[in-house]
Amino acid sequence: MKLNEIRDNEGARKGRKRLGRGIGSGLGKTSGRGHKGQGARTGVAIKGFEGGQMPLERRVPKRGFKKPFREFFQVVNLGRLQAAIDSGKLDAKKDIDADALVAAGLVRKGEKVRLLGKGELTAKITIAVTGATKAAIEAVEKAGGKVVLPEAAPAAGE
Repeated sequence: MKLNEIRDNEGARKGRKRLGRGIGSGLGKTSGRGHKGQGARTGVAIKGFEGGQMPLERRVPKRGFKKPFREFFQVVNLGRLQAAIDSGKLDAKKDIDADALVAAGLVRKGEKVRLLGKGELTAKITIAVTGATKAAIEAVEKAGGKVVLPEAAPAAGE
């Protein structure tokens, strides 16, 4: 193979539409834009415009509420935790925290971790996470381990 012989695979690049090149092309004369009007001109911005009628996205009532300070968690299931221990990515004898989970590739760095109870856990572990479900805590304690959660901050005025 020579540098001057390198080509894209067949069909990897699509040729541009050649507009206004005769009636036989199917895109001659008006170039597929119809006759006159806003749509025939350049710089058209009419997405969602309904000819002056109130657009659909404004006619439909607003619903729901987005919590501005919602907390986002990375979730780790017990089954994935056990699989990481079995494969040697996590050491069950050491305390498992967010940094250990990042190193094992179970969560992304710098995010809060929530432990969920899906799957089976047989290893005795001590794990420090931001949140955990009741089922997950029970499963870890049943295996002889412990879940360490952060202390709840006192409410304002206490």
